[in-house]
Amino acid sequence: MALDGITVSAAVSELRRVLLNGYISKIAQPDKDELMLTIKTQGNGSNRQSRLLISVGASLPFIYLTEINKPSPAVAPAFTMLLRKYLQGGRIVSVTQPSLERIIRIGIEHRDELGDLKIRTLVIELMGKYSNIIFIDEEETVIDSIKRIPATVSSVREVLPGRPYFIPGAEGKLDPMQDITEEEFIEAVFGKPTTVIKALYGTFTGFSPFAASELCYRADRIDGDAATISIDKIHRKTLYIEYRAFLDDIKKESFTSCIIYDRGEPIEFSVFEPTQNEDMEIRRFETVSNVLERFYAEKDQYTRIRQHSSDLRKIVSNAIERTAKKIDLQRKQLKDTEKMEKYRIYGELINTYGYQVPDGESSFEAENFYTGETVKVPLDPQLSVHENANRYFDRYQKLKRTKEAVSAQIGESEMALSHLQSIQASLTITSDESGLTQIARELADTGYMKYRSVKKREKEVSRPFHYISSDGYDIFVGKNNYQNDELTFKNSSGSDWWFHSKKFPGSHVLMKVNGALPEEIPDRAFNEAGRLAAYYSTGRGQEKVEIDYTQKKNVKKPGGAAPGFVVYYTNYSMAIDSDISGIRLVE
Repeated sequence: MALDGITVSAAVSELRRVLLNGYISKIAQPDKDELMLTIKTQGNGSNRQSRLLISVGASLPFIYLTEINKPSPAVAPAFTMLLRKYLQGGRIVSVTQPSLERIIRIGIEHRDELGDLKIRTLVIELMGKYSNIIFIDEEETVIDSIKRIPATVSSVREVLPGRPYFIPGAEGKLDPMQDITEEEFIEAVFGKPTTVIKALYGTFTGFSPFAASELCYRADRIDGDAATISIDKIHRKTLYIEYRAFLDDIKKESFTSCIIYDRGEPIEFSVFEPTQNEDMEIRRFETVSNVLERFYAEKDQYTRIRQHSSDLRKIVSNAIERTAKKIDLQRKQLKDTEKMEKYRIYGELINTYGYQVPDGESSFEAENFYTGETVKVPLDPQLSVHENANRYFDRYQKLKRTKEAVSAQIGESEMALSHLQSIQASLTITSDESGLTQIARELADTGYMKYRSVKKREKEVSRPFHYISSDGYDIFVGKNNYQNDELTFKNSSGSDWWFHSKKFPGSHVLMKVNGALPEEIPDRAFNEAGRLAAYYSTGRGQEKVEIDYTQKKNVKKPGGAAPGFVVYYTNYSMAIDSDISGIRLVE
């Protein structure tokens, strides 16, 4: 994700459309690095109020219009008081962006102490850790800033009251808003000994790696990670043509605001149509503000959920490691029991031929009547022949009992490992707090963690994913084992179709058919449900995943089985990819 110059250009276009000629009615500083302006505008004969939220935090700078009002501190910071003095009631007369820099200049007209009209400017620099909000006068002199930068912090530029304001050098980058010939483009981009993507965003102001990658994809799918020297003349020309078309859209303010999702997680936002992500879910929005507000909120939610789930992941991974080691030890014990048949044969041979062996012998040879081979049978000279036979039979019985017990233990351990792996798979797709609570409760119910560590159940109950197939069938996907059980055995009818990965841990997938006969259901519906079962399994990403499917009436749950564990003996199978693009997710 990158709030690059192209995204800033889209934001400027929106702010100019919404805020121009609006009056600043309120200025607040909700957080140390945040500023919120409330602007009153007129349109269609009515007044409206817009809130502009600006953040220049080092890790997450952004700017967007929002309906949400954030609480402010009881005592306003000095920077806020300064802005209120000069800008409260001021009229926004301009919203501009120098070239494609990550900078927005908001010109505000107001009257000074003498009643004269003045235009002062809020400069919003959205440059990662160098982000800042700088208040300057008509002579481009800094009045103050939300972050003061002395010479001891930056040798490039001081940001202090009274210092001249200027934009730091763009490190020799070209301004893409200026006309660039094909020869200049090819020389600037392909003259650099690096990859094509790096050459693009390293050459032009405002381009991010994502935008550069998109440009390569549009240009006949050039490999953006390839060295510039490896690109032939035809593709260099194609890249220039796509570059010109791309810049034309920006100049025309022709933007498409969208968020790109991977398995429901927001991974990138864009203000142009992202053709390179055709295999992922793309949701489009009316404005770039909608995109930025939604993206940062959802990304923050996913970050918090992952932080909250880290303890659960650790518990599960440690339990998997312990169980896997336990299985290894049990298999070694089982291997040691392989010699039990040898001891039984020794005992039988002693009982058959032992009367011929003199006392005090340490061994004797006899024919194994099972194989016809000659066997040397070791003896303890201190014991009688009968005692030697009993000793071998005792060893045989002991190892036989061990084999039976260890075989059962291995079965239990393998079931436990499979259960833990299914929980681990659930953790990768859980996207809400209540879902994590269900997983934590499952871990507590099965003895892997203590109940006091389980968070209180959230008011919002986690529900399975709900998809609708291309033919209108409802398809549900469990997010964890408790949901899998509920979906399969409580929210289904016998004629519904049940899908699950054959070899990999994953979700139960249920296709509701409302009593339709199998021959009435199109193959496409089965294929889409199968893709969902492949996608929501640990086999996702493989070329083909084998999926078992059967009517729900054939799926049974053994008594005392772990959550999510089922058996079935009548089923069909398919080998299918895990591409779920085009299958509609119901929010």
